[in-house]
Amino acid sequence: MRRPAVTAVRPKGTPPMRQPNTGRPVLEAVGLHRAYGSIRAVDDVSFSLAEGGSLGVVGESGSGKTTTARIVVGLERADSGRVLVHGRDRTEHRRADRLARAREVQMVFQDPYQSLDPRTTVGAVLRETLRLHFPDADHPRRIAELLDQVGLGEREAGALPRQLSGGQRQRVAIARALAVEPAVLVLDEAVAALDVSVQAQILNLLADIREQTGIGYLFITHDLGVVRCVTDDVIVMRHGEVVESGRTSEVLARPRHPYTRLLLDSVPRPGWDPRSIVAARRALEERAP
Repeated sequence: MRRPAVTAVRPKGTPPMRQPNTGRPVLEAVGLHRAYGSIRAVDDVSFSLAEGGSLGVVGESGSGKTTTARIVVGLERADSGRVLVHGRDRTEHRRADRLARAREVQMVFQDPYQSLDPRTTVGAVLRETLRLHFPDADHPRRIAELLDQVGLGEREAGALPRQLSGGQRQRVAIARALAVEPAVLVLDEAVAALDVSVQAQILNLLADIREQTGIGYLFITHDLGVVRCVTDDVIVMRHGEVVESGRTSEVLARPRHPYTRLLLDSVPRPGWDPRSIVAARRALEERAP
């Protein structure tokens, strides 16, 4: 499968390309808490993402992983705890602080169609983002570079969202996020709605972008196949808490927590017995405090 080329051409007025993974933390979450009434959606969640690294956040619906992602991006406010980018606290909420965080941490959602204006062409979407963050940049050149970076071209630049396939719309969403050269890209179930073959294309694209730019990825997903393919480290969330964390290869090969083992056993395979999964889940819930 041919991967789309990733260019390294830099127009005047845009930030420099980032260096490869240095091992230093680019993103840190420290003691995040978020409750909705009596429901503790995020309960003392902490993790660290290295520069150029890829961290998976795994859990079923209701585990708190998406709320955690929204706190990291700034779409939700934590009741307590901190989010640090390059060691700087980004939990402030003044407009200038929000704009700075937006440049450093961008998010790609599961359904890009919901976040794209149906009346605005792809080129105009990218132009609007660039005008907000880099008013003095060479916008036409940068737009062409971004489209090439995600495997799109002039035809897609003039298209409306409804004229594109699901995979193409996700490429547009990635290009828009990359337009401000973020240090971290948060991907919330970003390939879950795509066909398997298109998923592979998008994951290959993301791997190329990370290799070329040194951007860090925070993958929010329930798909252990995605986690296995594209992350270096993983945390497993259940009921708002982190129940297991470590190198992805080690956690998936030798899970320590019963919930992690349940997630792995729930993946269909030859000889798979769904009744045993139901029984294991019931036993896990009975042991819960």
